[in-house]
Amino acid sequence: MSVLSKLQPFFIILSALIGIALGKFIPFLEQYAGNFIELFLMCMLFFVFLNVQIKEITKSFSDLRFSFSALIINFIFTPLFTFVLSKTFLSGQIDLQIGFIMLMVTPCTDWYLIFTGLANGNVSLGASILPLNLILQIILLPLYLLLFMGTEVSFEISTIIYSIVLVLIVPLVAANAVKFIVKKINGQNLLIKIVKKADDIQCILLCFAIISMFASQGVLLLDNTILFIKLLPVLLIFFVVIFCVSLFTGNVLKIPFENSISLVFTTSARNSPISLAIATITFPLQPVISLVLVMGPLIELPILAINSIILKKIGKTNQ
Repeated sequence: MSVLSKLQPFFIILSALIGIALGKFIPFLEQYAGNFIELFLMCMLFFVFLNVQIKEITKSFSDLRFSFSALIINFIFTPLFTFVLSKTFLSGQIDLQIGFIMLMVTPCTDWYLIFTGLANGNVSLGASILPLNLILQIILLPLYLLLFMGTEVSFEISTIIYSIVLVLIVPLVAANAVKFIVKKINGQNLLIKIVKKADDIQCILLCFAIISMFASQGVLLLDNTILFIKLLPVLLIFFVVIFCVSLFTGNVLKIPFENSISLVFTTSARNSPISLAIATITFPLQPVISLVLVMGPLIELPILAINSIILKKIGKTNQ
């Protein structure tokens, strides 16, 4: 893992601040920055998929206790818990609820591995479930929105499917097409070199996407700082509960602590870039939804960093 990848959380927060500053002090950027969000995110996801081997999904079942625990927490417990939190703390604020749900029901596919490593967790085991998490969240996100918000907000399921095809399926097909062509022309060495740099390229593209997002919506964000205040306690509750549930599950099932650390981060970290990419197309006239998705990491990343410190200390105590 490169230095750039390890410092990704810092660069994400820095990018948000840069975007806000650009939007505030260079007003004309605010009009055009939004046009680049989808482009940067699609390019980022291309390199994500270039680095993901879908055929290796079977490896995620090398540890059935870990895999089934992660899947149940991520795709059954978390969506239901998210719905309860949204109705309890964000009732009547439809855009906030949609943004919150989109953020919480999509497990992370990148930076959770950084924190797993920082906490001395089993990174390879955590990485093994990445392809399965990615596929399931793509399939289930429209279902969650329809199930939890379908009666309260008018949106076309076809629009969500279109956004998924555009920002996810297109990069997925493109990445696999590139891998297929490279193999045909015996260019595996070139592909290996690109894949080795994929994490750094993803980080850079994600930072540009966040800068674009905050530059286009920075003024709106500054005018609606109350959103951050509303989200903070809800996200804190979410991360504390998921942290405890994952550790408790690992303890009950007698999962080795190194693997329990992986379970904590694969169930705690959220995939805001993918949700953001979908939201910008599905809800273009509801910027609050996108704001929630870019605010999420500002709260999430420090919490994950704290979790890694706590878990590392627990691990040393258990030795």
